[in-house]
Amino acid sequence: MTDAVAVPLWMFLLLVILAAWAVFARMLLPPARWFLRRHANRLVQELNQRLHLKLPEFKLTHREVLIDRLLYDPAVLRALEAYSEETGAPREVAQAKARRYAREIVPAFSVWMYFAFGSWLARGIVRSLYRVRLGHSDMEALQSDPEASVVFVMNHRSNMDYLLVSYLALDKAALSYAVGEWARVWPLQQVIQTLGAYFVRRGSSDDLYRRVLERYVQMAVAGGVTQAIYPEGGLSRDGALREPKIGLLDYMLRDFDPAGSRDIVFIPVGLNYDRVLEDRTLQLDLDPHERRRAGRRAVWNTFGFLMQSLWLRLRGRWYRYGYACANFGEPLSLKTFLAGSGMDLGGMDRERRIMLAQMLARDLMVRVGRVIPALPVSVTCRVLLREPDRIWTREVLRTAIRAEMRSLEHGDAAVYVPRDDQEYAAEVGVRMLTLRRMLVEGGDGTLWMKPSERNLLQYYANAIQHL
Repeated sequence: MTDAVAVPLWMFLLLVILAAWAVFARMLLPPARWFLRRHANRLVQELNQRLHLKLPEFKLTHREVLIDRLLYDPAVLRALEAYSEETGAPREVAQAKARRYAREIVPAFSVWMYFAFGSWLARGIVRSLYRVRLGHSDMEALQSDPEASVVFVMNHRSNMDYLLVSYLALDKAALSYAVGEWARVWPLQQVIQTLGAYFVRRGSSDDLYRRVLERYVQMAVAGGVTQAIYPEGGLSRDGALREPKIGLLDYMLRDFDPAGSRDIVFIPVGLNYDRVLEDRTLQLDLDPHERRRAGRRAVWNTFGFLMQSLWLRLRGRWYRYGYACANFGEPLSLKTFLAGSGMDLGGMDRERRIMLAQMLARDLMVRVGRVIPALPVSVTCRVLLREPDRIWTREVLRTAIRAEMRSLEHGDAAVYVPRDDQEYAAEVGVRMLTLRRMLVEGGDGTLWMKPSERNLLQYYANAIQHL
């Protein structure tokens, strides 16, 4: 007769849990992985039949594989050696630092997250806040070179830009954004990485970090990943287009072979809104007296905005914030640009390459500027600021707005006229500004610009000042 062995309850529960995990890992997990992989592959095949730009293998490669490929890239290995020699740090320390940078940069793209959750989120948020419109699109021109790497180049008006362009381009491509450090907070960072975005430390002076980032961008472009960049580097504080920065464009030029089989095609995208959610917060940075407490004021502005929106919803008086519109302009081939510039990338020194990158950036921003849509609010603000002290009748103001629209159209500006009705468009502009109390309506129906809101009116007029 054998003696019974007594074990503590906690040990028995631990053994049960370990046994259950072993059964799950050995018998249930492999079939589940096979099922999910099969489902994902079927989804990729369906998407590649629908999208203008197919999902490249690079984008679908496992994240850990991409990180290892990046860390053992010859250029990164040379940067590791230079870092160790310069700082005296052991190679293991330098490699650990590079791995940390690579894990920060390389996204963990998920087809399901982007095309199911991400598209649902973008559609829900954007359409609940705005009347979303696609003005015009020249994307069909890309079909002449399906092997080209595509880069969407956009002006940066709002943090809503990411959602707006992703939503409007959903049947065209899966975009990979360069996102600033503002989004590196849990759990937003993890969600953004599964949507295919990569993080950029703007203004970093760390040579090792810059080389890791540079090689990732170059590998992604060579792998055919469709990217979206903001050359301005940040949100426009005054509403006008900013001077472009060349960082990511310079990375692309360094590794580009004009004689190679793969071209880089840039698509200019112009964005505009009848109301930018961050407009008052962005204005704080322009006032030197407010700049020191801009962070605190931004929090209060955001809180007040949310509370006011909730109160209006409860009273049934909440309206969407007008129109949000994007235009996709004519694609620009990098090979064509280089041929027209008369400059040869082969053997080009750093100074000449930077000059070439600046030429490319300015050319792209001019193309972006041409396709920025002139929306009702921007046109109305432009009219009001010409005579800031004038008292208008509603009919005279709407007539002036219609005349301004026709003038812009004669200058080949991309004017968006809702419902193809200039009368209605003029009424939209007046109504939006009246609802925000930027335009005051008197008891006799007259209208005049509120003096304290002049800077904000200028912000919206600046969106189309280059037109």
